[in-house]
Amino acid sequence: DEELCALLDVPMSLLPDVHDSAASFCTTDKSALGVELPVAGVAGDQHAASIGQVCFKPGMVKSTYGTGCFMMLNTGTTAIPSSHRLLTTIAYRLDGITTYAIEGSIFVAGAAVQWLRDGLGIIQSAEETQALAMSLDDNQGVYLVPAFTGLGAPYWDADARGALYGLTRDSGPSVITRAALESVCYQTMDLLNAMRADGATINAVRVDGGMVANDWLSQYLASILDIAVERPRQTETTALGAAYLAGLQTGVYDSLDELTGNWQEEHTFLPDMDADMRTRVTAGWADAIRRTLSHT
Repeated sequence: DEELCALLDVPMSLLPDVHDSAASFCTTDKSALGVELPVAGVAGDQHAASIGQVCFKPGMVKSTYGTGCFMMLNTGTTAIPSSHRLLTTIAYRLDGITTYAIEGSIFVAGAAVQWLRDGLGIIQSAEETQALAMSLDDNQGVYLVPAFTGLGAPYWDADARGALYGLTRDSGPSVITRAALESVCYQTMDLLNAMRADGATINAVRVDGGMVANDWLSQYLASILDIAVERPRQTETTALGAAYLAGLQTGVYDSLDELTGNWQEEHTFLPDMDADMRTRVTAGWADAIRRTLSHT
C-alpha cells in the first residue's frame, strides 16, 4: 500500500510482489521433497477455510471451530469498515479482482473443552461432552465465560478473565461441561449480531473444524443463532481451500463454479428452540458478560 509505506518510510522496492491467491509463486527445493513442486496457492488459515467452504458470494458466512473460533463474512468487492469492532480483511484475490470480508475472532472455543479435560479432569476426551450435555434438560442457570486469555471480538477486553456464574451445590460435571459448550454458541451469536449490525443479511452459516462433529453443539448453535447451521461432509476445509487455490492455478479446476459444485452437505441443523427460551438464555449470557468485562 503506497500510503502506508510512505507513512512508515518503507520503500516499496524492499517488499515482495503481491500476487493473486492462486498464482505461480515458486517451486519447492528438490533436496527437501525429492522433486520440485509448484507453490501455486497462498492464503491465511481462515481465508483458506472460507474458500474450502466455497463462500464465494456476498453474504455467505463460514465459522471455524478449533482451539478458538473464527467467523468470516464475504462482503464482495467492497471493503466495508466494521462499525461494531470486527476486522475488515481481504478474503482472496483471483484474476486481479479482490474479494473482501469481515472477520470476528473468539479466543476460546475448543480450548474450553481442553480445560475441562486437562484443567479440571472432569472428562477424559472431547467425545464425552455430547452425552454430558444431553443428560440435562437445561443449563440450570450456569454460564461459563471462558475469558482465559481475555475476550476477543466484539469486546476486545484483554484484562477480562474467565468466570463461572450460577453454581449451586447441585452443579456437577454435566452442567459445567454444558456451560462450556454453550459458551461457544453464545460467543458465535455475539459475532453474528455484530455482523448484522454492520448491515449483513445472514440466513445460514457453514461450520467446520473439530468441534462441529458434536451434534449437540451444532444443534444448540442453530437454535441460539436462529438460522440454519450447515455442516459439510469435509470439515477439514482449511486444507481443502489451499488445495482449491493450487488446483485453480495448475488447471485441476476450471472455475469457482466447479468448486461450488463440489461442496456437499453432511447435515443441516435447524433452530428448535422457542423464542421465549432463546431470549431467556441469551439474556443470562449477556449478564454474565457484563459481570466479566474488566471495565464494568
